[in-house]
Amino acid sequence: MAEVSETSRSASQVTAIGLEVKKTGGMRYRRVGRSGLTVSEMGVGCFSFGEFIDTKAAAAVVHCALGMGINYFDTADSYGIGVSEEKLGAALVGRRDQAIVATKFSNRMDHGANDIGTSRWHIVRACEASLRRLKTDYIDLYQVHWPDRRTPMEETLRALDDLVRAGKVRYLGVANHFEWEICEAIWIAEKFSLNKFISSQDHYSLLYRDIEKRMEPFCVKYGIGMNSYFPLGGGLLTGVYQRDAPATPGTRAATGTSYPAWNSKRNWDVAESLKAFAQERGWTLPQMSLAWLLSRPAMSTIIAGADKPEHLTQNVKALDVRFSDEDLVEIDRLTLVDEDRTQAPVYRKLRPEKMHEFGPMQDAKARAQS
Repeated sequence: MAEVSETSRSASQVTAIGLEVKKTGGMRYRRVGRSGLTVSEMGVGCFSFGEFIDTKAAAAVVHCALGMGINYFDTADSYGIGVSEEKLGAALVGRRDQAIVATKFSNRMDHGANDIGTSRWHIVRACEASLRRLKTDYIDLYQVHWPDRRTPMEETLRALDDLVRAGKVRYLGVANHFEWEICEAIWIAEKFSLNKFISSQDHYSLLYRDIEKRMEPFCVKYGIGMNSYFPLGGGLLTGVYQRDAPATPGTRAATGTSYPAWNSKRNWDVAESLKAFAQERGWTLPQMSLAWLLSRPAMSTIIAGADKPEHLTQNVKALDVRFSDEDLVEIDRLTLVDEDRTQAPVYRKLRPEKMHEFGPMQDAKARAQS
């Protein structure tokens, strides 16, 4: 069979106004908040690259992800103290333009007095080091990993703005900040005409919904894209582990610190009820859990870790899950138990119209009465 030339292949995608978007494997894409940056709804968390899998395995995950249309890769300089960035950079050699690389800084990277935080000294040094490890001359999304409340926000923003203007960084984001800290950063950026944060990476899952009290409404209001981590609750929402059973030796649950923190009676009660709910509808628990996050109003991408290509194959099936309003109401009932962490109980009981997530419940009730 004759080979199709690159020119012919491109010509087949040409429309009246240019090239069409190439969609692979049914992947869908979203803008990050109100920015112009477009990312895949499913991302790859590269924490495991730093400690749990070798260079060859990391490359297999990255190449599989790119082949599936996943373009978002989240790492940090502190994951394995630079090792995760090195493995991601090696895997992207020759393919850098296909990826959105999001990395983070501010955790301690050495023993020196300035080897931590968000000072200008540390930011410039950390960025240069990340660029070397990632084998690139730019970072797509550069994020403050944890707040440094001893350094003035203006100093941090001016240093980051300089990196953007120098072409070393394309966009800015934060992780693990309070909404008031992001709001302060917005005010300072507007006052001094500096680049703003476009995203917020936070701990969010069906087992932990406290973020819906203040952060989620704030992100909707100010156009901040949410990028959640721990989307499967430290492993409890994978459906792999069993209550009161020891974790399989060699797994991340057995060797890491995250799983034990989630291993509580309350979380197991919720996870088991969610698993039964998902199975009744022909879904797996992790697919439903990831899909639910994508249903949230400010969500840009899900940062789901993957140790092998098969994990990606399972994760992207979440894109096929569709919820009815009744499904979302039932998920609320199953997850907002023992402690109502979404809204103060008095509002839930007396002023339900004040609850930002009350729309689906009202719609479902109206349909049931019609």
